[in-house]
Amino acid sequence: MNLLNASFIQNGRIIKLFSILFAFFVFSSCSKDDDTYARVTVNGTLLQTNPSDFTVGDRSDFNGDVDASFTGNGGTTSRMFSWNNNLTTADYNADITATSQGTFNMVVLDADGNTVLDRSLNGVVEPDSFSGVTDAGTSGVWSVTITVSSFNGDGSFSLSGGN
Repeated sequence: MNLLNASFIQNGRIIKLFSILFAFFVFSSCSKDDDTYARVTVNGTLLQTNPSDFTVGDRSDFNGDVDASFTGNGGTTSRMFSWNNNLTTADYNADITATSQGTFNMVVLDADGNTVLDRSLNGVVEPDSFSGVTDAGTSGVWSVTITVSSFNGDGSFSLSGGN
């Protein structure tokens, strides 16, 4: 009987040890709230690679108005997409709606690769938005690069053919 009690006590300790280890791994690995990330979504499409999953050149990723958003939890990303602009300027708007840190940058190149817009926002400094009309450029397939750096919050941006 002493041998049986010793075996039971030893098995009980092993079970307690495994229970504690199991609980530690379950509770420490379940939460993804603290993972850093930064995302850019354009017209409902999450841009996951840079350059985008599309080909820049004689066709565009997006036609018409661009309605986009960006979010982050301390992460950094740069995403590029192409946009068909049949006009020589574009109306633009960007707004950080909630943030505690980080920057947002939008660079727009015309069909000839010339910079027609390069604007940034800092999440902790006013103003938290910008809008206007790009410099004049060549119509056609334009490229847009969005960079969010150490960004914690969310915002939106838009582009449409100018006047």
